[in-house]
Amino acid sequence: MVNILVFGASNTYGCWDIEGGGWVNRLRKLVDEKNLREQLPLKHEEFYVYNLGISGDTTDWIIDRLEFEALQRDAKEPGTIFIFALGFNDALLNKETNKPNTPPHKFQENLEKIVNIAKKYSPIIIFVGPLPVDESRVDPVPWLPTHSYKNEFVGEYNEITKSACKIAGVHFVDIYQKFIGSDYPKLLEDGVHGNSEGHQAIFETVRDYLTENKILDL
Repeated sequence: MVNILVFGASNTYGCWDIEGGGWVNRLRKLVDEKNLREQLPLKHEEFYVYNLGISGDTTDWIIDRLEFEALQRDAKEPGTIFIFALGFNDALLNKETNKPNTPPHKFQENLEKIVNIAKKYSPIIIFVGPLPVDESRVDPVPWLPTHSYKNEFVGEYNEITKSACKIAGVHFVDIYQKFIGSDYPKLLEDGVHGNSEGHQAIFETVRDYLTENKILDL
């Protein structure tokens, strides 16, 4: 049995994918199909995808719950895979202080802590970067007018994550750089959360990475 534990915030949870339930749910559907397709007595290794995304989550909050969540899902079993989709809410700019939720140095420290906790249970650790944001719709954020999402900060935190992954020797899926040069606003429902097309694009990128790097045979 291999448990795939996916941590993140609202985009991980699946907002606002009315067709597929989010990119993680699409990954689970694919993995479930693999399980059913390959059912062979005594030979089949089953895979289970757990969506542990919580709207609003930051790296601080994930540190607080990571070990507990992992232990509830038998993370000490061989073959556990950790996937983290982080950065959006850490990079969220407080317009009153003109500072992001999590300062860059603290964000980097938090990433190191997350990797160190996850490495206690598995060597297979993957970080998934964020989509770019449509600043015309989220500067300021309609549901949080004292804050703004800006690509200046989302991109910076994406680079911090990429660097931290390289240093730690873990995987990084660069969603941000893949889509920043494209017509990415069409992938966003409200400027920051993916629509169905956006979640499909993230799913396909993650799926291809897992396959190409021989992490999962999908």
